[in-house]
Amino acid sequence: MDRHLGFSLVELALVLVIVTLALGGVLVPLNAQIEHKQWRDTEQSLQLVQDALLGFAVRNGRLPCPASSTSSGMESPASGGVCTNPYDGYVPAVSLGLSQLDAQGYVLDAWGNRLRYAVAKSSGFAFTTSDGIKNAGLSTLQSELQICASIAGTTSSSCGSATALSSSGINAPPVVIYSIGQFATARSADESANQDSNAIFVNHPLTTSVASTGAYDDVMTWLSPNVLYGQMVNAGVF
Repeated sequence: MDRHLGFSLVELALVLVIVTLALGGVLVPLNAQIEHKQWRDTEQSLQLVQDALLGFAVRNGRLPCPASSTSSGMESPASGGVCTNPYDGYVPAVSLGLSQLDAQGYVLDAWGNRLRYAVAKSSGFAFTTSDGIKNAGLSTLQSELQICASIAGTTSSSCGSATALSSSGINAPPVVIYSIGQFATARSADESANQDSNAIFVNHPLTTSVASTGAYDDVMTWLSPNVLYGQMVNAGVF
């Protein structure tokens, strides 16, 4: 009896080990699939915001200001012009007429964090002022926003020796839209660059904490001024 019971317990232990290993083999790719879906969902949200920004520009002749942390999803100020948070604000989801917002009126990424939105303030906030783009002139209006492949080598106003992912001057993006990723709190210098309230942003593929540059899981896109101007010209804004 004792030998038979002992043998049964060993068998049970082996079965549990096998089941655990099998579940582990299933859960690892399942987690990867979930993370990939969250990434793709966030990219789609950024694209939706960009489309809404273009529609807003066509309708109003300008881009909206970012929302502040207390403006309940409305651009700040509500009539545009000199933005209160040009580099560190949020997507003005209510002003853009977006849906599926949180209780405070902000649009979220797949991890439940508010989507960020930065807009150029060059030429006296021409991009966010009524008729500002038209009056500044498409051939001369510039943006100071820059997207770099790394924070290393950047200056306070340019990518410096870091690889520039965006153009500068008249072809620089007037808008940057991004998610600060799953963990929200910056875990590396590259992630900190996207939360330090200046015109220099960093974007590169996902990295973990073991990478030489540290962890990075931000998701980012930016708007070409030529796409913006093309939409506005085609709509007869100019």
